[in-house]
Amino acid sequence: MLIAGSSIEEINNLKEKLSKQFAMKDLGATKQILGMKIIRDKANGTLKLSQAEYVKKILSKFNMNEAKPSLKTKEERNHMSKVPCASVIGSLMYAMVCTRPDITHVVGVVSRNMSRPGKQHWEASKWILRYLRGSTDTCLCFLGASLKLQGYVDVDLASDIDSRKSTTRFVFTLGGTTISWALNLQKIVALSTIEIEYVAATKVGNEMIWLDSFLDELGKKQELGILHSDNKLVILKKISGSKNLADMLTKGVTTEKLKLCVASIGLLA
Repeated sequence: MLIAGSSIEEINNLKEKLSKQFAMKDLGATKQILGMKIIRDKANGTLKLSQAEYVKKILSKFNMNEAKPSLKTKEERNHMSKVPCASVIGSLMYAMVCTRPDITHVVGVVSRNMSRPGKQHWEASKWILRYLRGSTDTCLCFLGASLKLQGYVDVDLASDIDSRKSTTRFVFTLGGTTISWALNLQKIVALSTIEIEYVAATKVGNEMIWLDSFLDELGKKQELGILHSDNKLVILKKISGSKNLADMLTKGVTTEKLKLCVASIGLLA
């Protein structure tokens, strides 16, 4: 069990009450949970979430040194039936939702074909693994700075060529480090960019309101949330594509843009 709160006295009281009802052991400050390592540096006022060991494990599990020959259609089907493509994508998804928002877009693309993956999807999955191999120690770094909540939303019109549905991507940062991110197909087939922007703003606005309420429970009340892309809780603010941190979740970006987005949301190696 992981217990979090704004008062150490209330946390200790809760643990005392629980220990009277259940056989339990106090392990102290959390060092690891759900495959994520928690690294505290009180001297520098930072807290990091790392999945370095998990990434190393999946790289080892899906050997990246095996050469694959060029295959024809029938041979490709036979070959793909023996390839653990779905397992690879599932492993990548766990890294993506926990500490690696930088692979959200590419994992989202390959995951759409998990039921019937082709050779190109397997090659794309291995490309993601190669990227992780080069950034194994990258982790989310939280600073003890001003905890200001900001959101970034981006939409891609009719990005799914099969359903013609648009994709909403968003990133929320707290004190400069991302705490919530997602990539979702919209439920409707929109006729214009303005329509998908309103749909995205509504969905992501709800996420911001929930985050605001959650932070309020933790004693970190926000004065006013800012959503970059109006209601009493959210300000919708225009931001250029070159500065939108959600851009890397929307499409393939240049190496320079990826580095800018990664550094801006608190992902550090």
